[in-house]
Amino acid sequence: MTFVHLRRARTSLVLDARGSGLPRVLHWGSDLGPLSAADLADLAAVTVPPVPPSTFDQPCVLSLLPEASAGWGGRPGLAGHRDGRDWSTAFRLDALDVDDAGSDPGPVARNGDAVGVPDGTRDDGAARVTVRAADPAAGLSLTIELTLDPTGLLTLRHRLRNDGDSAYELRELTPVLPVPAVATELLDLTGRWCRERAPQRHPWPIGAWVREGRHGRTGHDATLLLVAGTAGFGFGHGELWAVHTAWSGNHVTVAERQPTGDASLGGGELLAPGEIVLGPGEEYATPLLYAVHSATGLDGLSDVLHTHLRSRPEHPRTPRPVTLNVWEAVYFDHDLTRLTALADRAAEVGVERFVLDDGWFRGRRHDQAGLGDWQVDETVWPNGLQPLIDHVRGHGMQFGLWVEPEMVNPDSDLFRAHPDWVLQAPGRLPLSWRFQQVLDLANPDAYDHLLGQLDTLLSEHDGIAYLKWDHNRDLTEAGHAGRPGVHAQTVAVYRLLDELRRRHPGVEIESCSSGGARVDLEILRRTDRVWASDCNDALERLSIQRWTGLLLPPELVGTHIGPERSHTTHRVHDLGFRAVTALFGHHGIEWDISAITAAERAELAAWVALHKRLRPLLHGGRVVRVDHPDPAVQAHGVVAHDRSHAVYAVSRVATSATQVPGVVRLPGLDPARRYRVRPPAGVPAPAVMQLVPPAWLATDEGVTLGGAVIGMVGLQLPALHPEQALLLEVTAVD
Repeated sequence: MTFVHLRRARTSLVLDARGSGLPRVLHWGSDLGPLSAADLADLAAVTVPPVPPSTFDQPCVLSLLPEASAGWGGRPGLAGHRDGRDWSTAFRLDALDVDDAGSDPGPVARNGDAVGVPDGTRDDGAARVTVRAADPAAGLSLTIELTLDPTGLLTLRHRLRNDGDSAYELRELTPVLPVPAVATELLDLTGRWCRERAPQRHPWPIGAWVREGRHGRTGHDATLLLVAGTAGFGFGHGELWAVHTAWSGNHVTVAERQPTGDASLGGGELLAPGEIVLGPGEEYATPLLYAVHSATGLDGLSDVLHTHLRSRPEHPRTPRPVTLNVWEAVYFDHDLTRLTALADRAAEVGVERFVLDDGWFRGRRHDQAGLGDWQVDETVWPNGLQPLIDHVRGHGMQFGLWVEPEMVNPDSDLFRAHPDWVLQAPGRLPLSWRFQQVLDLANPDAYDHLLGQLDTLLSEHDGIAYLKWDHNRDLTEAGHAGRPGVHAQTVAVYRLLDELRRRHPGVEIESCSSGGARVDLEILRRTDRVWASDCNDALERLSIQRWTGLLLPPELVGTHIGPERSHTTHRVHDLGFRAVTALFGHHGIEWDISAITAAERAELAAWVALHKRLRPLLHGGRVVRVDHPDPAVQAHGVVAHDRSHAVYAVSRVATSATQVPGVVRLPGLDPARRYRVRPPAGVPAPAVMQLVPPAWLATDEGVTLGGAVIGMVGLQLPALHPEQALLLEVTAVD
């Protein structure tokens, strides 16, 4: 076989395997349609680079694993050595297996004594290519797995096996894909605690744009996607290529452009010296690299990713319950009478899941003690948690509980008994962070102890349906048995979650890590949602949720209505703005609703009821975001896949240079259908700056227009006051 052409959805992948070395990617992008063998040969001929002066004497092309032996002068795809030897490879192709019918690729490989990360997409209809190669002189063999699923999502994984008779230290193994020269701009995300997912974009220069995460967790500053695109791309236009490194430990994501004109995107695990040393016969598997192409802008990328995630067997299938989390209501002040009264109020406004946050376990009266001692504090809960659980369930609500299992306070019984069960460099503890250290889960005794505590907690309490699983510090100087331990810790956490889910399949788990510091597609194989940020300020949340949604569909992102004055920014917002912002996600409340007025409770109940009515659309439709010229206007929505129903939010995030912002085009509707556009009934209208609002908003019927008019001309909306939002529901009338 000399060429491979895979086609799924609107994407084509073409491999050239004619030589003796590793295959190269001729094309990854828009669907090329059916191509004959002659067409593929011509495609290969017209994409071979010329041989310029003062360089190698033959064309040099980027293969699936960049190698110096093939003339690659950029970042190596593989770096490692065997006591200073075998530091450069020249892999030769042994076999190329193609399965274009969606069969299962087989069992999971192992990395030494650590279970490897499970294989990726296994949906029916996926196409798979397995490349097998070896370098006998270096004593290494390589397997490359590519999967193109029915949505057009491409995943890559490399597996490296040590075939030699001595140890091989691996320093880097990074899957990469080529990107064409038309991609001239880069977009990625950065951030910090309470301001996650901040976008940054710039021209793609010659050189490497490298995003490294050294936090031992995904990180607040992690880029969910590294995007390369045509100049000026936006949410609804431009051709784009993007990658996501699915790994919850240290990782690297890179965009590189060479002076030769070669450009590529890639990502993998970021390894510390000595972290992966393969003994004879041992194998290492990279994290999955998710790769997405779109010819229709950023929303096109999200379409592919959201559709893929919703098709996974582990994706939540039941309606996402409206959640009340009590942290910002009571903090550490746990009192059964107060909490049962809060549960009563929660039931009144329509809450479906009640979550008891930090402070329930032994010695936990503040954040400096108790982590590691996962038994109910008898001094606070003399009759245990069951009375509260029963009260909550008596209202028909689920009961959830906060845990931070991977952490330990030095002021805890666990640490006093086992100070050696902490990730650390030999002879010293890492710097303290929130008065806590990290439990070494690669230590079998520590792992078994923690699994036993969590298993007992869930087994002995009738009715815990949900764990808010927190992770509130970086892993610094994270050593295991005297060597770097982040890789082993990450694999152990995955194993712990897998085993806990196996024993308690009905319990849902949230990935909460100081808010949004563990958001990646590998942790989401084991969890049911993420907490995007500890910041519930609606203005900050607009941006955080907008860019988190680039990767994740709304139902996987916790979005809560916070109190009038934000806990983290002290900014004040009215309920309508907070409610509209929180509507588009896994909806919830983080607010002491036992202390609000009857009028506020009634309005809150109306917003909760609206979310429940719109929930099938919000959690199943296509996410769209508006490219509006006024930076003070932010608009987004969700459109049903049959385009019969949509809901949009238009928010004023600041004052504008003009008195009235320009019309807002609402994307995603069928241009041939007619639609009624109006604010949903039952919730208050936002405050506006003009004396006379648009006439079409003055009636309950709204306005009826063609989808082409709504999408290409748009609607003149009222001049909202800053930090106000208008919600519009759009329904087909024919």
